[in-house]
Amino acid sequence: MTVGESSTASVGWNREQMARRAALDIPDGAYVNLGIGIPEQVAQYVPEGREVIYHTENGLLGMGVPPDVGEGDPELINAGKRPVTAIPGAAYFHHADSFSMIRGGHIDICVLGAMQVSQNGDLANWSTGLADAIPAVGGAMDLVAGVKTIYIITQHCTKTGDPKLVKSCSYPLTGKAVVSRIFTDLAVIDVTSEGLKLVELAPGIDPDYVQQKTGCELIVAGWQ
Repeated sequence: MTVGESSTASVGWNREQMARRAALDIPDGAYVNLGIGIPEQVAQYVPEGREVIYHTENGLLGMGVPPDVGEGDPELINAGKRPVTAIPGAAYFHHADSFSMIRGGHIDICVLGAMQVSQNGDLANWSTGLADAIPAVGGAMDLVAGVKTIYIITQHCTKTGDPKLVKSCSYPLTGKAVVSRIFTDLAVIDVTSEGLKLVELAPGIDPDYVQQKTGCELIVAGWQ
């Protein structure tokens, strides 16, 4: 069965596979901040032979994999309040020092979630504008302004089937033209000066299907 046929089965990558795929693109020796949600899982998938130093803005450099259930230290958590571990040589510091690292350009890559990404790399990831929505942008605005490279991990569409990759964002922006690469359950997509370019397809997915689920024109040269 192809993705174009009627099916209730899920298609593409699951969340763990999305996180694993994103981890493959993080180079050896990189300092990386992970956002809340699917991006948190990236810390579990450091490719063999690489050293990646994970940073969390609540004050830890050298974040390790999540602990086994019941084994975590309640005082050792990431920015999403989830238990983490610390690798040998990890450093703890004040919240203000953490943001000095971010604002000073000392973090190489940040992996964030998204509500919308526009075709020119604008990011909206903090508010739908509804009365009960998140009240403030928080640290994400500092991250997209201060970190050298921004990766996004997100489902390709919302739960109601609306595309998250769009011509222009309708939600409040976190940053303008800040996104470099997008990892979804369907594909890996680069933000280029010409628009969104298809880089890789999830197993069983074809370019036409990705285009149907995308709210702007994709560059699919080489996939025809």
